[in-house]
Amino acid sequence: MGANSSSISELPENEYLKKLSGAEPISENDPFWNQLLSFSFTTPTNSADLKLLEEATISVCKSLVEKNPRTGNLGSLIKVFLSRTKELKISAECQNHLFIWQAHNALFIICCLLKVFISRMSEEELQLHLTYEEKAGPGPSSYGAECEDLIEELLCCLIQLIVEIPLLDITYSISLEAVTTLIVFLSCQLFHKEILRESIIHRYLMRGRCLPYTSRLVKTLLYNFIRQERSPPPGAHVFQQQTDGGGLLYGIASGVATGLWTVFTLGGVGSKASPQLEQCSPLASQSLLLLLVLANLTDAPDMPNPYRQAIMSFKNTQDNTAFSSSSPHAFQINFNSLYTALCEQQKSDQATLLLYMLLHQNSNVRTYVLARTDIENLVLPILEILYHVEERNSHHVYMALIILLILTEDDGFNRSIHEVILKNITWYAERVLTEISLGSLLILVVIRTIQYNMTRTRDKYLHTNCLAALANMSAQFRSLHQYAAQRIISLFSLLSKKHNKVLEQATQSLRGSLGSSDSPCPDYAQDLNVIEEVIRMMLEIINSCLTNSLHHNPNLVYALLYKRDLFEQFRTHPSFQDIMQNIDLVISFFSSRLEQAGAELSVERVLEIIKQGAVALPKDRLRKFPELKFKYVEEEQPEEFFIPYVWSLVYNSAVALYWNPHDIQLFTMDSG
Repeated sequence: MGANSSSISELPENEYLKKLSGAEPISENDPFWNQLLSFSFTTPTNSADLKLLEEATISVCKSLVEKNPRTGNLGSLIKVFLSRTKELKISAECQNHLFIWQAHNALFIICCLLKVFISRMSEEELQLHLTYEEKAGPGPSSYGAECEDLIEELLCCLIQLIVEIPLLDITYSISLEAVTTLIVFLSCQLFHKEILRESIIHRYLMRGRCLPYTSRLVKTLLYNFIRQERSPPPGAHVFQQQTDGGGLLYGIASGVATGLWTVFTLGGVGSKASPQLEQCSPLASQSLLLLLVLANLTDAPDMPNPYRQAIMSFKNTQDNTAFSSSSPHAFQINFNSLYTALCEQQKSDQATLLLYMLLHQNSNVRTYVLARTDIENLVLPILEILYHVEERNSHHVYMALIILLILTEDDGFNRSIHEVILKNITWYAERVLTEISLGSLLILVVIRTIQYNMTRTRDKYLHTNCLAALANMSAQFRSLHQYAAQRIISLFSLLSKKHNKVLEQATQSLRGSLGSSDSPCPDYAQDLNVIEEVIRMMLEIINSCLTNSLHHNPNLVYALLYKRDLFEQFRTHPSFQDIMQNIDLVISFFSSRLEQAGAELSVERVLEIIKQGAVALPKDRLRKFPELKFKYVEEEQPEEFFIPYVWSLVYNSAVALYWNPHDIQLFTMDSG
């Protein structure tokens, strides 16, 4: 972009970009490339600047699309970049700012151009643009074999750059740009409604020259996420005129270079970084997005996704067992650092989705997490996501809930959460919780989610998973907080009222329909069936607690006795008769003991009688039911859910990437 670009709006008139997109072929050794690549800027992060940059790039691309088949200048630019990356590692070690800076600028231009090309043409057309080879003799230009793998060469080069170049202040920007360019290469999915199952880019990434780097790429992206390296101050990576640049390439004189040194201002090199970039690590955020995209690529017909295989099989650095031959892409990573990062980053959809993937797909991670003695550090952020359900998108809530469901499949987890005592949960606003167990808090939040769902979204999937998590925990309920016990019974009360209301509506509707054959009758039977399923589940949860740990839960027995009238109507109901036997027996047994103790009993005295009665209650009188156990199973074709979800996160969260919303086909704009 060189000397004359002082704002984004002037880019289409920039003489160097005009020459790049013009009718004249430019050889790889032309001094022009040094002139084009001598610009400095702060990458735009606000949507207005990004949109401007996109529009300016489109203007250049229109000319390039038309002329490039004859000039091959896009291929030449890529070759210039490829030739310079060969010296990047030594440049980083020698602190050669200029070399790294120009390589970064080349990649930035390539990324901007590719983004527009990919949004406007098929992969096959893109491949044609990158296979041009000028004939030595006269006659029309042709597509030669020499450049056939330019896409693969660039992909492989980007992966090598990410995994091999040390992360320093001067290499941060080019590392980030390499991650961003890989995301851009894969962005063709955004412009298709259907899930891509055959793709040239996917094929290059999943076999051939890129395949041996699979485990190193996944490991590097994970470590980028773990380390959360902040972006260096703006301008830290820029070659300074007064320092020794170590010589300019292609013999360009330093005097000429100085004359070309101008600042391309997108906020200005010395300007303050945006708050978004100050608060987080752009490289960590972008690396996580790329990792999620790679992990969710569809399997090839003859080969499973190697990136998913790597995520499924990596181990702790302290695990000395041999790698399985069935895990060709396995590697080791520090699980303690990974756990800490996962605990700290759960405010974002991306981190929650990563945690879900690791717990669901990697048994080594799942075993490690369940063995942690500070499990509250992971569970509390997940509960906070569910607590603020109104502010979260439904996908984030689903992921948080499924994580809880996976954790509650483990009996050790269900026992240990009642032993962790928490103080002053400030984000829980309904009631002051000065001291409560993690288990009781988990119950409170899940019940609150059910109640929210009943009154607002009425999502059966959400209901089912909430109840499954409670059911998994129920046999190990211990020392339930009085408020948690009250909320369990309150939820049952709410369900009971809803049941009666729908029953009444169904009865009235039936009477009305007998007198008139015109109006269609609402499907109250289906509503009733759903509510009765939920009531049945709640009764099973209460029953499971009473039969397995009644003596540990006096507060639940107290709440049950306080609201005993609620259960009266279900005693003779055919759907609940069997499960009501134990609950009825417990209510009768403790009611009798309280009557014997006399009237006007204090709360403390009632609890004392309940504790004594729990010891005296003959356990053999309680009927045994099958243990309540639910296991999370991914639905068939999970990619239909996960691929649009991941790309909606990329669209909404990627650093310095903008796509025109009108071009997006994969999802509607409200799905992110």
